[in-house]
Amino acid sequence: MKKSIALVLALAVLTSSMFAAKKSKKEKKAPSFKVGVIYIGDENEGYTEAHMKGVAEMKKTLGLTDAQVIEKKGIPESEKCYDAAIDLAEQGCTYIIATSFGHESYLIQAAKEYPKIVFAHATGYQAASTGLKNMHNFMPSVYQSRYVSGIVAGLKLNEMISSGKIKASEAKIGYVGAYPYAEVVSGYTSFFLGARSICPSATMEVRYTNSWADMSLEKETAEALIAAKCVLISQHADTTGAPSACEAHGVPCVGYNVDMTAVAPNAALTSAALNWGAFYTLSAKAVMAGESFDVDWSKGYEENAVYITKINSKVATADANAKADAAIAAIKDGSLKVFNTKTFTVGGKSLEDLIKAGGDYAKYAAYVKDGAFNEQNGFAAPAFDLRIDGIVER
Repeated sequence: MKKSIALVLALAVLTSSMFAAKKSKKEKKAPSFKVGVIYIGDENEGYTEAHMKGVAEMKKTLGLTDAQVIEKKGIPESEKCYDAAIDLAEQGCTYIIATSFGHESYLIQAAKEYPKIVFAHATGYQAASTGLKNMHNFMPSVYQSRYVSGIVAGLKLNEMISSGKIKASEAKIGYVGAYPYAEVVSGYTSFFLGARSICPSATMEVRYTNSWADMSLEKETAEALIAAKCVLISQHADTTGAPSACEAHGVPCVGYNVDMTAVAPNAALTSAALNWGAFYTLSAKAVMAGESFDVDWSKGYEENAVYITKINSKVATADANAKADAAIAAIKDGSLKVFNTKTFTVGGKSLEDLIKAGGDYAKYAAYVKDGAFNEQNGFAAPAFDLRIDGIVER
């Protein structure tokens, strides 16, 4: 009898130990690292789709499970961003990212309340000035890929001139811009400088939608630019509205974020794009290891953080790929400076002369070095907001 009782007790202890061991193994498998991502849109608009691809790259590279990445789509630039950040924090996220310019103040508010959680914001500029150790800004150097896409556009303009389709004086580019922020101004200027490096007679007209993603308005704006005799269209707006208008009117175009050939197979040349995965992977890896990363992060071709989408041979010139590759190599080795101050003037004057004169232009002195405006020099957010000659805004 005693032996039976002893055997039962032994079996009970063994069963309890096995259950505890299984429970322990399950607890070890529970994800201790979670990333929360706040998107302004969803996969149906290019900007957010590009971010989502970056997050997918991060997951794959770092071996993260679906349970370790919580994505919130369609979060506007309002108090709802703060609510989303708090919800992610309460769900156990140790790293929280927001993706739109207007998200920044709400993310900073959350970062103050959760000092042990790391926060990062795309396209912003306030992280360093907050003094918060857990707040970061990031933005790939997309002005570089915009410049290269401008070269592809310039080649097309030259082809149109040489074929007699337009006169050199008619090489007018239209640009659909979202807001008159430095981010947009930097983008359209770098694109224009790339185009004009190939087609010196090029001019450009910019019109704003005052929205990041409004397909109907972007389409209408592109149509208005075409009606204003623009013979090539580009954009810093997030939808396929402009390319669809170009396809309908037979006007070549350069897109943003994603390949536009699906909606404009006979018009799309290429698109300037960002590889957000470069930053997401680097920063998430650092957070997982308890390591720091730049408060302001900005990298370009040297870190494969920017690129242009596949050049559409059906529309682009035969030498477009070779010219684009040469420009990319020159940007990487430093021999090509996108904002070379010898390539543009402001009100007929060089930037150096304007800086010497002082006044409102004195603030740009910190950015000008070795004959070039050094965009994102120590900051994540673009700073080039000069209105150069050859471009008009309406």
